[in-house]
Amino acid sequence: MQKHGFIVINRIKPCFCIATVQAENIALCFRPAMWYSVKEFSTVYSAGIAEKKMPETGILDEERYVMGKKLLFIVNPKAGMGKIRQSILGITDIFTRHGYEVLLHPTQSAGDAIEKTIEYADQMDLIVCSGGDGTLDEVVTGLMLKESKTPIGYIPAGSTNDFANSLFMPKDPLLLAENIMQENIYRCDVGRFNNKTFAYVAAFGLFTDVSYNTPQDMKNILGHLAYVMEGARKLFDIRSYPLRVRADDIEIEGDFIYGMVTNSRSVGGFKTLTHNVDMDDGLFEVTLIEMPKNPLELQQIVTALMMAEDNIDLIHSFKTGRITFEAEELIPWTLDGEYGGSYRLAEVENRHQALSLYLTSRHRKTPGQEE
Repeated sequence: MQKHGFIVINRIKPCFCIATVQAENIALCFRPAMWYSVKEFSTVYSAGIAEKKMPETGILDEERYVMGKKLLFIVNPKAGMGKIRQSILGITDIFTRHGYEVLLHPTQSAGDAIEKTIEYADQMDLIVCSGGDGTLDEVVTGLMLKESKTPIGYIPAGSTNDFANSLFMPKDPLLLAENIMQENIYRCDVGRFNNKTFAYVAAFGLFTDVSYNTPQDMKNILGHLAYVMEGARKLFDIRSYPLRVRADDIEIEGDFIYGMVTNSRSVGGFKTLTHNVDMDDGLFEVTLIEMPKNPLELQQIVTALMMAEDNIDLIHSFKTGRITFEAEELIPWTLDGEYGGSYRLAEVENRHQALSLYLTSRHRKTPGQEE
């Protein structure tokens, strides 16, 4: 059973807010209001539940306030160090002042953002998500499952934020909210992994389980350093996977300790080996690392990765729009930093410009410039 409460928030421009409460989950719906509406209010309703109580002034009459476009704002309040909580009201105020009716949903569990995106995608003019790359992945997955063309905005709030950094998004969440309101569409590629979706990376092997095996509390306290510390432990437990890899006219067989298919300029905070990355060109950047035979070769691999240079035979890097991995054993994969399942056969395809992203800060190269 849903209950409704009402509150007026008088900031730069007054807005009318409906709070919808179901059990312990709270969603807020902010609607633009006319100036005279605030003057007519003699009292401000508390945030507590007022069993469908309507003010006698008739201010809630649909004909007496301006209805705007609809926006679903999905927030992971636990992402990063929880700093996004300090900006939620300011961000919502920006959306409301630009004429949006905002439904705010704090995620409650893993997969929650997928469910809410599927539920509301066709009812919204815009979906904005704030959290880490995993939150973004869930929203993108929901849109692809729904086959919805609804555009999204992204306000990064995680520990690493590879996707946002690859698109040169500003760090200030309020500035990002203003940029989203400019409503400039950037059509971004999305990955299909067997029957699943990923926003920017599918990977297997060394270090790839670090993001989902690192405790959230550790991430919140140490930020990106938590990934580095967890990853350092993996150096003493290197294993390889015999694989056959096929992509276009490329076929490679070998024992690989690591492989990733990306649509990003960085993964885990480190730059990818492939330069001139465009996230809307229909091509993935692929990196494969073979098993080193001795400590010297391992050191060469580490140096190449730190320097973001593909200059040794044990590392393969190339671009492709479609790639297949065949293995004799089940291999665990990571999709956008979350566990994506274990497979003997993985078919990865680029869905060219399948995602409509509101973005105004994307860096553009000058001719001849490398990223």
